[in-house]
Amino acid sequence: MIDFLLLVNKQGQLRLEKQFSYKDNTTKSSLISNVVRESLTRGEKQCSFFSEKGGTKVVYKKYGALCFILGVSEDENELAILEFIHCIVETLDQYFQRVFPRLLLCI
Repeated sequence: MIDFLLLVNKQGQLRLEKQFSYKDNTTKSSLISNVVRESLTRGEKQCSFFSEKGGTKVVYKKYGALCFILGVSEDENELAILEFIHCIVETLDQYFQRVFPRLLLCI
């Protein structure tokens, strides 16, 4: 089950946020800041997923200047979630042809 979807740029500015499991505002804001910070500071040689407090597995993928971050339950398959993120990016690229011209060049 997907708990949240975040889209951030390289500076850590939140561009899109969708919560599917609702938490109080203090927990939500601290979770988002921790997840974004951890996702952006990880190197290219590190894997694209990690576990966060509360039983949430975080899966992320960087495309150009954007980072797509999904929080999923512990029993989800990480590679399937990475493929799902890639499908989202391809769909956005097809729909907004002039918005994402350089995004898929980084694949």
